[in-house]
Amino acid sequence: MSSCIVIGGGASGMMAAYQAAKRGHQVLLLEKNEKLGKKIYITGKGRCNLTNACETEDFFQHVVTNAKFLYSAVYGFGPDDVVSLLNAYDCPTKVERGNRVFPVSDHASDVIFALQRALKAAGVEIRLKTTVSRLFFENNAVSGVELKNGRRLYADSVIVCTGGLSYPSTGSTGDGYRFAHDAGLSVKEQHPALVSFVCPEHWCRDLAGLSLRNVQVTLLDGKRKLFQDFGEMLFTHRGVSGPLILSASSIYTGKYAGRRLLLQIDLKPALDLEQLDRRLLRDFEANQNKQFKNALDGLFPSGLIPVMVSLSGIDPSRKVNEISREERRSFASLMKALPLTVTGTGGFEEAIITQGGVDVREINPSTMESRKIKGLYFAGEVLDLDALTGGFNLQIAWSTGHLAGDSVR
Repeated sequence: MSSCIVIGGGASGMMAAYQAAKRGHQVLLLEKNEKLGKKIYITGKGRCNLTNACETEDFFQHVVTNAKFLYSAVYGFGPDDVVSLLNAYDCPTKVERGNRVFPVSDHASDVIFALQRALKAAGVEIRLKTTVSRLFFENNAVSGVELKNGRRLYADSVIVCTGGLSYPSTGSTGDGYRFAHDAGLSVKEQHPALVSFVCPEHWCRDLAGLSLRNVQVTLLDGKRKLFQDFGEMLFTHRGVSGPLILSASSIYTGKYAGRRLLLQIDLKPALDLEQLDRRLLRDFEANQNKQFKNALDGLFPSGLIPVMVSLSGIDPSRKVNEISREERRSFASLMKALPLTVTGTGGFEEAIITQGGVDVREINPSTMESRKIKGLYFAGEVLDLDALTGGFNLQIAWSTGHLAGDSVR
């Protein structure tokens, strides 16, 4: 029986430890926090969007960085496999809008408890409050780990599942990048991803807390469309956030980080410009004696009305029957493309995931083993892999962790 040390008790680490033990290895799982799965507890606002039930080929369309690298991992252990495992350990699941999968209980803790039961059944030894300071090697092979207290633990293989830099309060402080660097592996620069946008427009601050549903957002670099999707967003005191914005941020992060880009919000995506103009005309005719500022209740949330009136350039006190066709059409165009300037994003303290990490060109995609150091494996967010919102990032963690655990010798 060979021995395996897994560093990190998050999603990928628990899955790697479980599968390695199932394969008959003696597995020691080391976690520096006081409990396993600390970041899982806060995912999906505490509900844990644990995977996505889309078709496997569709899954890769939602991966932003290095999708092809994931083929072996996801086809080997996909969303259905995750659900089956959790169900087997008393965590039933349900599918919601957008194929998002959650525990029936809506409690992330039930996902963690199920995995703990799986780890116990597989015979994994777990040590909490145990920090690894470095790895050590011999003849281009990993030999084990050295703990913060100086003690050395020897093993035939080591799986690094230390996460990225997002939500550092959960223990994601970049340890794995240092381990990879010390092993001679390349590490791509890290950026916060799935994070809010910073916008300088003062009216965003005025709308802080307002959520818009069923809108379409488009991120543009000049005339080039970088991202477009339909769904929900939220105004904040610094800019915008919400599911649509988080996904758009993954496109902005890295290549466009720090650039000024245009974000357009289509407030009425179900109507084209002509249909919207006719809708406005009907509303204005029904309210012809009202002032412009008082004739928009059927179009926007009340908090948004003063902003739209101000941006329109139309005198708020004008009667709507005095508004010209050109002014009305210009207002319709504003509703179809409400402009915001993106100047940056929030930081790692609020980012859901990290973009960047261990260069996957130096990792074998069929095993998750380092191409340079025998017996050294990497899985989860520590790798240069990231995806859009909807359970895809946790699935990356499950799939890569499972493949690493399955591959140790």
